[in-house]
Amino acid sequence: MGDLEDIVAHLEPVLGIPDAEPTPLQGGITNRNFRASFGGSEYVIRLHGKDTSLLGIDRDAERLANETAASLGIAPAVVASMPDGLVTRFVRCEPVGAQEISERAGEIARALRAFHDSGVSLQASFWVPDLLAAYARIATERGRELPPAYAQTAAASARIAAALPDRAHVPSHNDLLAGNIIRACEDDRLMIVDWEYAGMGHPYFDLGNLSVNNDFDADADERLLAAYHGRAPSDAERAALKLLRVLSDAREAAWGVVQAGVSDLDFDFEGYGRKHFERLLAAVQAPDFEEWLAAA
Repeated sequence: MGDLEDIVAHLEPVLGIPDAEPTPLQGGITNRNFRASFGGSEYVIRLHGKDTSLLGIDRDAERLANETAASLGIAPAVVASMPDGLVTRFVRCEPVGAQEISERAGEIARALRAFHDSGVSLQASFWVPDLLAAYARIATERGRELPPAYAQTAAASARIAAALPDRAHVPSHNDLLAGNIIRACEDDRLMIVDWEYAGMGHPYFDLGNLSVNNDFDADADERLLAAYHGRAPSDAERAALKLLRVLSDAREAAWGVVQAGVSDLDFDFEGYGRKHFERLLAAVQAPDFEEWLAAA
């Protein structure tokens, strides 16, 4: 059912008669997204990208995570799912830049805490050291040579994993790029979209991923942690956030390596991975890194 025309026909008995041809939505470097109207209501149809299961994506976990987040008021509602895609309510919204995300870090932290505490159990797991091993295997099986930075990244990730006091498992989003956060026009509420990497993981991965991908400074990190915990953070929690920022870059860099050999989208995945390798190695080689490991 990969053809958009077939998918529209499949959705018609569920959503009503199509009002117009679906139109492509910009953004996204894994899937193809369309805005569609059925029976006077608007929706977003997301068609899964090529071989996305190789990236650690579990579509059942994605659907359940999105449904749970929607019940909490932090994501658009899921209205239909199928083997090749997912359909959610269209929310009239504005894109949110890194600066606004930083300014509203507390609001996002509380949304993430609500999802982490939701009690939903996702069948997918998300742990960066495991992902790095899986991504390396997939890349080499497909004839790609791993860049020298890959081994350094795996070693740094193992040290971080060993330094963390526990490997708590909570439902988490795991892909908090600016493009996955929107501001609803109706009530100015921030919402989180694109739950395809959702899985049971460390709660601080979401915090570190949000922080590093949106250029948080020390003040924003402090507000993020304080809102998440409902109190002033400890030095160990501050250090853990710094370390999970590094793990976030490890995941993004390795993801770029795999996508360069898997995806058929027109995007510079090698350049994407290189950028994250460089930022990660700069953090690991800084004197603060050893202090974070000790403090965490």
